[in-house]
Amino acid sequence: MSTLTTSRTVEIGGHSIEFGPRGMRLNADGVESMPYERFEVRPVTPFIGAEIHGVDLRDPSAEVIDDLRRALLEWKVIFFRDQDISSVQHRDFARNWGELEVHPLLPQGEVPSVVRFERGEDSPGTENIWHVDVTWQQRPPLGSVLRAIDVPPAGGDTLWVDMGNAYDCLSDEVKARIDGLEAVHDFMPSFGRSMSPEKQAQMQELYPPVRHPMVRTHPETGRKTLFVNSLFTTHIPDLDPKEGEALLRHLFDQAKVPDFQCRFRWQPNSIAFWDNRATQHYAASDYFPHRRVMERVAILGDVPR
Repeated sequence: MSTLTTSRTVEIGGHSIEFGPRGMRLNADGVESMPYERFEVRPVTPFIGAEIHGVDLRDPSAEVIDDLRRALLEWKVIFFRDQDISSVQHRDFARNWGELEVHPLLPQGEVPSVVRFERGEDSPGTENIWHVDVTWQQRPPLGSVLRAIDVPPAGGDTLWVDMGNAYDCLSDEVKARIDGLEAVHDFMPSFGRSMSPEKQAQMQELYPPVRHPMVRTHPETGRKTLFVNSLFTTHIPDLDPKEGEALLRHLFDQAKVPDFQCRFRWQPNSIAFWDNRATQHYAASDYFPHRRVMERVAILGDVPR
C-alpha cells in the first residue's frame, strides 16, 4: 500500500472545501468535513455513496444545487428516494451541471437527451460489467443521472466503485509504471458486436478509437483516479501487447475490490447521480425474466487530463 498524504482546497458554491487523500473528508468516521444545512446526508459507505433526504428535484434552488455539487464531489455517487418526476424534469435537473450528451448508440426516450433502458423477458440486461460511460469519446460524460421507473421484485441493483481509492491503493511500483501512459478506448468490443460490418465501418469513421491517460486528474478536486475500464479500454499502445494486457488485467481487478464499492437497491422513483470522472459502475443483471425500466441523462464532460 502507498502512503497517502496529499490534500487540496477547492472553492465550491462559495465555500472552501478541503479534499483529503481519500476524498473530501479528512476524518474516517463517515462525517463530512462541513455539515450540510439544506438536506440530510446518509452515507452508504464511509468513502463512496450517500443518500440525500429532504430535497425535491422538481425545482431545486440555486443554493441546493451548489450543495448537491459539493455532495457529488465528496461522495462520488448520490442517491435520492421518492422523486416522482417527469422525463422533462429529470432532464432539466441534469442541465444544472452543464450541456447534455446525446448518446449516438443508445435508444432515446420520448424526451431528447433522455436514454431509456427497458429490460425484461424479451430483452435481458447486458450491463453487468464494470465500466465508465462513453470513454470511447474525446469528452466522456461528467456524470449521469439515472431514474428508476419500473423495478423487479428483487435483484437489479447497481454498484459503484471509487476509482480514486482504487488508484490510491495501487503499489508505488505500479503507479510509477502507469504515470504518463495512455490507453486506447473503443466502442467496438461492446456496441460493435451487434452491428453489421457495414454499420461498424460507418460508426468507426465517426467515432474512431481515442487515447486517454491511464491516470486521470479530477478537474475539480485535483484527485488522481485510475481511468481504465474493462468494457471500453482495449490496449496500451506504448507497451508490448502481452505486457500491456497483463497490466490492464491487474488494473481492471482494482474495480472488483469490495472495500472501494457501494451498492444501491432500486425502488420506483429512486435516482442515482454519479461522477463519471471518479467512478465505475456495474448493473447486476440477476432479475431475468422480470422487468426493469430506467431512464438516464448524461452531462457532457471535458477531455481527460
